[in-house]
Amino acid sequence: MAKEFRSHRESLAAWNAHKSVGRIDTESTVHEILRQAYLGYHITRTAPSTCDLLGYARAGHATSILQVEDGLDATRVYRLPPSRMDQTPGKLEDVVKFARWKYQWQGNEFIVYQLIYVNQFHENTPFLFVLIANTPQFMRDGHHEATDALLLASGSWTKELHEQIWVYDNSEWIKSKGLWKSVQDSSWDDVILDPTMKDKLVQDVEGFFNSREMYQKLKIPWKRGLIFHGVPGNGKTISIKAIINTLAKRPHPVHSLYVKSLDACSGPKWSIKQIFRKARRMAPCLLIFEDLDSLVGDNTRSYFLNEVDGLESNDGILMIGSTNHIERLDPAVTKRPSRFDRKYHFKLPSEDERIAYCRYWRQKFSESDTVDFPEELCPIIAQLTEEYSFAYLKELFVTSLLLLARGGVEESSEVKDAANNYFSKDTTSPPSPVVPTETTTVSGNAKENATGSRSSEEEAKPTKRTVPEVNIPAALHGNILLRIIILQAKSLLEEMDHGSSSVTQKVSGASRPPRIQLPWTSLLDEDDEDDED
Repeated sequence: MAKEFRSHRESLAAWNAHKSVGRIDTESTVHEILRQAYLGYHITRTAPSTCDLLGYARAGHATSILQVEDGLDATRVYRLPPSRMDQTPGKLEDVVKFARWKYQWQGNEFIVYQLIYVNQFHENTPFLFVLIANTPQFMRDGHHEATDALLLASGSWTKELHEQIWVYDNSEWIKSKGLWKSVQDSSWDDVILDPTMKDKLVQDVEGFFNSREMYQKLKIPWKRGLIFHGVPGNGKTISIKAIINTLAKRPHPVHSLYVKSLDACSGPKWSIKQIFRKARRMAPCLLIFEDLDSLVGDNTRSYFLNEVDGLESNDGILMIGSTNHIERLDPAVTKRPSRFDRKYHFKLPSEDERIAYCRYWRQKFSESDTVDFPEELCPIIAQLTEEYSFAYLKELFVTSLLLLARGGVEESSEVKDAANNYFSKDTTSPPSPVVPTETTTVSGNAKENATGSRSSEEEAKPTKRTVPEVNIPAALHGNILLRIIILQAKSLLEEMDHGSSSVTQKVSGASRPPRIQLPWTSLLDEDDEDDED
């Protein structure tokens, strides 16, 4: 033990001397430091990105004990809790730059060093050194059999996903626990779409991964591409979530790869190359490009299409590209066979789909005593919400139920006024007859000027949307939920009018259009702390 202590102290002193002066190759320098300090030991260096030895031990497959009594180079930091809502205190952690672990695996004892140094790109780069006593009978071609067995086991574990989903962002693949958590409750039961379209979509996805042998018999490439398009908030993202979760729960799970951005110091073409390289390695897999029109621009289109066409084999890759503006995608992407073969248009929900969505929400409160939500309300709410997207329908229910929860059974004066004003309208009376008015004959330029002036005024004053007049049985006039929904529907229509009347910036090429950001409009709207590859 005394000899190990001296060896470690010498290694730490050499490390401190090294990091304070200019150097060329830190990994080789530290390797030599350890070789001189630990005579009689075999040393193997590896990277946590491919062999996460410490993570492998934390998962219970090995034992690792940090040797703090001999000294280490670390920064003590305070970690915030994941969320303030957790009401849990933060914790202190050591960010280790140079330290030693006693490591045991399958009866073998190792010494594992971890170091983190700053590379030429000013990035923190972690590295591992595995030391084991030299035993000539276990040496093969300069490598120790026990160390190689440990690296093979930990490497196999590292490459797998552990309640994570691969996400490409900032020029690298990371393992996202946040995205994995966000899809766990997603299923096709939560997706309200036209039944025919929904069945075709499920069949397209499941059928692709079930048909490998058929593709091989027909001697055609086992690859496929789908495009989801339509205005925001109509089911594209929730459908993708349902697909991710469903594929992950197959008997032979299919992994999903989500592309968040192509931004990289080496340029978007380099990112595209890395993305398809990873997809080919992970196949069979689902490769998702959300907001495809913002990812593939004029400068990268040809390179992207070359990768899609598969100069290298793309067997087993199902691509899904989503876009709110399919017209901004080049026809070479959308209309060329064997690239994106099928397009699914996510339209504003029909009345039948809105009724189904209302029933979906009603089911949530089937056993609730606080919410009076009779079946008769579903078609009425569907008629009140004409031209609503699913996102606005969800917002309508969420805000209405929150208002109901805050106020209990007592309705506010605002709700009372909105409901009384609505019910005071005679929704059963026929439309008012057209009353003839005097006309003035205008000839020549005067007529054109009058018409032009009137047209410009009509364009300048867009029609303000109002809550549709619906025949509602008198027995439902007192329903608190319905009265609140009428108020919230009026508020949301004003929001829609404000959004549609705002000036829309014209864009050229493929750039992300300005749009209302709602919590469910993207799989990854916010950064989360992910585990790096």
